[in-house]
Amino acid sequence: MPDGGLGPGRRGPGGQPPASNVLGGTLLPCSVAPLTGFFRDGCCNTGQDDLGLHVVCAEMTREFLAFSKARGNDLSTPRPEYGFAGLKPGDRWCLCAARWEEARSAGMAPRVLLEATHIASLEVCSLEDLKAHAVDS
Repeated sequence: MPDGGLGPGRRGPGGQPPASNVLGGTLLPCSVAPLTGFFRDGCCNTGQDDLGLHVVCAEMTREFLAFSKARGNDLSTPRPEYGFAGLKPGDRWCLCAARWEEARSAGMAPRVLLEATHIASLEVCSLEDLKAHAVDS
């Protein structure tokens, strides 16, 4: 499959049925370059081990990366020991829902891809706020 197995009909983590996005459709991939997601499957899938709830597919901005770094989560510095090249503006990444919400409250939220944002994000973020920051609306 040309999309690396991440196309419609793919299975979720552990062979589970595909997850739903915040719009009620099938969760679409967020990014394969860089490879994102708690399970590093390109999607903002989640499971019981994902204590950070990495479910908001966001498009990085310089402002958000600086905000996140100031809050103790440096996403821009490469960490080769973890196979992490560091993020740059324009990259898409599965963010923790609480971090996205914190950034939104501070006026620093990056834009989100609704079709690639897991429905579990609604436990922390409102659909109205996500839509207000949507790339794909």
